[in-house]
Amino acid sequence: MFDENELKKIEELKRHYPQGKAVLLPVLWMIQEKYGWISTDSMKFAGDLLGIPYEHILGVVSFYTMFNEHPVGKYNLQVCTNVACMLRGGYELFKYISDKLGINNKETTSDGMFTIEEVECLGSCATAPMMQVNNKEYYENLTTEKIDDLIKDFQNNHKLT
Repeated sequence: MFDENELKKIEELKRHYPQGKAVLLPVLWMIQEKYGWISTDSMKFAGDLLGIPYEHILGVVSFYTMFNEHPVGKYNLQVCTNVACMLRGGYELFKYISDKLGINNKETTSDGMFTIEEVECLGSCATAPMMQVNNKEYYENLTTEKIDDLIKDFQNNHKLT
């Protein structure tokens, strides 16, 4: 699951935090960064590594929207629909993207390129509506035109790889 360097990094984290639970989030993040999602087997591996029961890890993974329990598309489109985004068209934007891609919440397009997910506050209320892509990039003050351009850009980038 992890190579020697990754295991060293985890051991270094464990030296700073005496309880395995304190290291759980970084370990889960490492798993997701490496594989794109967190499988049952990887949760069990993390549990064995940190001395934490599988059930606890499952609870953590299923609680935080930043963790994926299933494979996601190359572009995981996380659309905020919390209060500020909702008031500025977050639900309409989510529906527009969903209809455009032909998928519903937490579904992936048949080509594996896009997953769409409705998420809670991403902390960009002043620039609502907004979307986070792959837990990394924020796209703010969105309109349907901006969404069309983003999707086209993602599709063009995908063809180059």
